[in-house]
Amino acid sequence: MTRDEHLAWCKRRALEYVDHGNLLQAWASMGSDMSKHPETRNHPGLELGMGLMMTGDLSRKDAMRRFIEGFQ
Repeated sequence: MTRDEHLAWCKRRALEYVDHGNLLQAWASMGSDMSKHPETRNHPGLELGMGLMMTGDLSRKDAMRRFIEGFQ
């Protein structure tokens, strides 16, 4: 699987949790899935997202959705 294909897969899985209102699991899914591919394993967005989770900035569905969709 290419990096882009893997990233799209990660996003789809995480956004399913967002759609069901489970934002903590959405974030856990994104982090876990990103770690499964060598080209996404150390993505800087993961560290940024953890900080945003800790400050509550990703505590709304729309904020989490935008953040996940923004991964490149």
